[in-house]
Amino acid sequence: MMRGASQQPIIVLSQGTKRESGHQVQIGNINACKTIADVIRTSLGPRAMLKMLMDPMGGIVMTNDGNAILREITVKHPAAKSMIEIARTQDEETGDGTTSVIILAGEVMAHAQKYLEQKTHPTQIIQAYRQALEDMVKWAETKFSRDVDVSNDDEIATVVKSCLGTKMISKWMDLAVKISIDAVKTIRVEKAGVREIDIK
Repeated sequence: MMRGASQQPIIVLSQGTKRESGHQVQIGNINACKTIADVIRTSLGPRAMLKMLMDPMGGIVMTNDGNAILREITVKHPAAKSMIEIARTQDEETGDGTTSVIILAGEVMAHAQKYLEQKTHPTQIIQAYRQALEDMVKWAETKFSRDVDVSNDDEIATVVKSCLGTKMISKWMDLAVKISIDAVKTIRVEKAGVREIDIK
């Protein structure tokens, strides 16, 4: 950006660049987010479909892992890039739930669109979502959670089964659960009375 003699800003853009602002941009961002969510929507759940991807070397990979699918997608839209960053963050923090978090984010954006069309200010929508987040965290801690005895293999097996239920390995569930529990026990360490899993 440069300033001319009359101190008016002169904006230099590459050829074919469009400049949008206001409501148009908000709707464009929401549509980009919904598109990313729609790409991986069918790879969630026990009846999930696999996506066939071609990597840069020409190899073919079949997966229903949301993060793996999104890693292979090339996007230029800033809002779509943010959606892909959400999946990466989820994968780094928890190692699972990448597909779910993208679909949830897409739905959140889709519901916000209705309020934007009714001329509700974006800050009010954000405040409402923040309040909803606080309520959900409170309910998750009080209503929807229960303590799990980590020394009881049967209880741990129930938790692991819920994670493996959507994976291709679900056909050999009991064997996979046993291998998973044994693997975690092998890398479990105890430091100063605190149990940790040394994933490195």
